Amino acid sequence: MPTPRRDILVTSALPYANGQIHLGHLLEYIQTDIWVRFQKSRGHQCTYVCASDAHGTAIMLKAQSEGVTPEALIEQVKAEHERDFAAFGVDFDHFHSTHSEENRVLSEMIYERCRDGGAIKRTVIQQLFDTEKGLFLADRYVKGECPKCKAADQYGDNCEVCSATYEAYDLINPVSTLSGSVPELRDSEHLFFDLPQFQDFLKDWTTSGRLQPQISNKLAEWLDSGLMPWDISRDAPYFGFEIPDAPGKYFYVWLDAPIGYLASFKAYCDSTGMDFDAYWKADSDAEVYHFIGKDIVNFHCLFWPAMLDKAGLRTPTAVNVHGFVTVNGAKMSKSRGTFIQASTFLQHLNPECLRYYYASKLNSRVEDTDLNLEDFVQKVNSDLVGKVVNIASRSAGFIAKRFDGQLGSVDANPELSARFIAAQSRIAELYEQREFSAAVREIMALADAANAWIAEVQPWVIAKQDGQDARLQATCATALNYFRWLMIYLQPIAPGLAARSAEFLKVDGFRWSDAEHALHDHQISKFKPLLQRVEMDQVNAMLEAGKPPVEAVAAEKPATAPLSAECTIDDFAKIDMRVARIDLAEQVDGAKKLLKLTLDDGSGTPRTVFSGIRAHYAPADLNGRLCVLLANLKPRQMKFGLSEGMVLAAGEGDQVFLLDVDSQVKPGTRVS
Repeated sequence: MPTPRRDILVTSALPYANGQIHLGHLLEYIQTDIWVRFQKSRGHQCTYVCASDAHGTAIMLKAQSEGVTPEALIEQVKAEHERDFAAFGVDFDHFHSTHSEENRVLSEMIYERCRDGGAIKRTVIQQLFDTEKGLFLADRYVKGECPKCKAADQYGDNCEVCSATYEAYDLINPVSTLSGSVPELRDSEHLFFDLPQFQDFLKDWTTSGRLQPQISNKLAEWLDSGLMPWDISRDAPYFGFEIPDAPGKYFYVWLDAPIGYLASFKAYCDSTGMDFDAYWKADSDAEVYHFIGKDIVNFHCLFWPAMLDKAGLRTPTAVNVHGFVTVNGAKMSKSRGTFIQASTFLQHLNPECLRYYYASKLNSRVEDTDLNLEDFVQKVNSDLVGKVVNIASRSAGFIAKRFDGQLGSVDANPELSARFIAAQSRIAELYEQREFSAAVREIMALADAANAWIAEVQPWVIAKQDGQDARLQATCATALNYFRWLMIYLQPIAPGLAARSAEFLKVDGFRWSDAEHALHDHQISKFKPLLQRVEMDQVNAMLEAGKPPVEAVAAEKPATAPLSAECTIDDFAKIDMRVARIDLAEQVDGAKKLLKLTLDDGSGTPRTVFSGIRAHYAPADLNGRLCVLLANLKPRQMKFGLSEGMVLAAGEGDQVFLLDVDSQVKPGTRVS
C-alpha cells in the first residue's frame, strides 16, 4: 500500500572550507545520504542541501598564508569537497556556500527581526589583542599557563590537564600563537543574542521529542545551570558579513553558518521553482531534519531554534545527533596513518565498502563509531561479496547459458519469497528510525536464508540431471529474485552496487515498492563481477599513504621539554604514588577529552579519577589495566564530578601513553 507523500528537507552540518574531508566527516554525510535515499525510494519529496561553511578568522589567515583571496580559497576547497562527496555517493540536491548573496540577505533579515524584537544587546567586553597582527584573538589563538593548575601550553578556553574552563585573559603569561607576541587586553563593544530570555521556550522545545533522550538530558543540565548571552559579533579584520547597523563588526561565523541551510535551500528553490516559504514559514507542514555531530549540539539545539523562533520562522522537526569516529579503538592519528583523508581512501579502496561498514554500525543513539580495519575487511567480504553478490554469481550463469538470459514465471520457494516480501515493512521502519545496523542485520538474515536454500537445492547438481531444465530455471530465477530483493533493501546504503545490479537485471533502478512483487518472465544481461573483495594489503597501503613524510614528522616533533627546577628528596617525599587497577573506564558525556576511571587503589574504597586520555584509549581497552596513581593529589570538584587523584602518563599530542606496571604488582603498592 503506497504511503502518503511527505515533503522533507534534510541537511548535514556544513563542512568548514579550511581543510580536506576525512573519514570522520564522512560518517555524518553517509548517514544522512542513506536516510535521504531511503525516503526518495519511498516516493517522498525529499531534498538534501548543504554548503561550505566559508567564514571566519581561520579562513582569512589561511588565505593570507597561501597568498590568495579568501574567495579563491573557499572556491577551491568547495570544489574539493564536492568531488570527495560525489565519490562516496553523497548525492546533494544542492551544495552551496555561506559566502553567498542568499546567505547575506537571510542573515541580515534574521538579525534584524531578532534586533527589532528586543533580542540583541550591546555590551563592552575585554579581549586579548595581537598588536603585531592587528586583530583580536579568538581562544584558539592564545596559549599560556592554566590559571588553576599552572600547566603550561594551554589554550585560551580550557585546560587539557585539569579541565578547568576560563577566559583567555585569565591565562598566565599569555602568548599569541599567530605572532608569538604578548597580547594586550583591550575593550570592544560586541553584540549579543539575549539567549536567557528564551529559557522557557528552550525547555519546552528541547523536551518536545525532537531530540534524542541523551541530548535532551544534556541540554537540561545546561538550561538548569542558566543560559548566558551569546556573542554574535567579531571585530575587523574578519572574513564574513558586516553587520548592517554596526560598521566594523561582522557576524560571528556560527550566526550565519546554520542560516546557510536556508540559503542553500533558497538557491535550490530559485532554480527549480520549489516554494521556499512552504518549508520555512512558522506554520509549515513540511518536515525539516538536521544531521549533526555531538560537538555542535549547543549551536543547533539552543541558539538556532531560539533565533528561528524570534525571527518568526519554523524550527526543525528533529535534530539527529551522532558520535565521533575512532579507528581501531583510538582517535584518528596522523602518525599512525589512521587520520585518513577521503582522497587517500579513494586511491586504495571502493568507497561503497565504507558506506556499508558505517551503516552496519550506525543506530539512532549518540554513540561513537569505531572503524576497526580488520573487521571492515571481514564484514565487507563476508556480507556484500560472500553473501549478497554470491547469490547472483551462483545463479546467473545457468540462466545465461541454458535459458538465453530468460527468467521464468515459476517460484521455486514461495515460502521464502513471502518472507522477503514481508520484510519490507520492518526494514523500512528501521531505516526511518535511523537504525541502520539493525536494518543491515535483517537484510543479511535474508541473504543467509537465500544462500542456505541455494546450498540445499544445489542448482549445479540439477544442471547435470536430464529433464530438469524447468526446475533449474525456476531455482535460478528464484535465487536472482532474492538477489533483487536484497538490492532493493540495500540500495540506500550501496547505490553504486545497486546501479550495477540494475544494469545486470535490466531494470530501471530499485524503488521500495518494487519489493512487493517478484520479477517474472524477464530478460537479464550476462553477469559481470559486481564488487571486488577487499584485501588487507590494500588497507595497509592506505595507512602507509596516510602517514606524513618522515621529514614532516621530524619537523613537527617537539623538542624534549627542559627539566623543571631542581627538587630535594624532601620535596619528592611529599608525593605519594601508588599502583592502581582500572576497574571501569567510561566516556564522559559533554567532555571531549576526559575518561572517567574507577580505580582500585588497594584501600577497599573505589576511587574516581577524571583523566584527559579519551583521544588515546578506548574505555574497553583500559578495564583491568594497572596504572600509576598520584594518590595524595588534592581532590578537585569538576563539572562532571569529584576527581580524586591523577593517573600518570608520558608523551603529548598524538602520542600519550599510560605508565605500565608489571602484572604481579598489587593495587595499593607504593611507587618509590
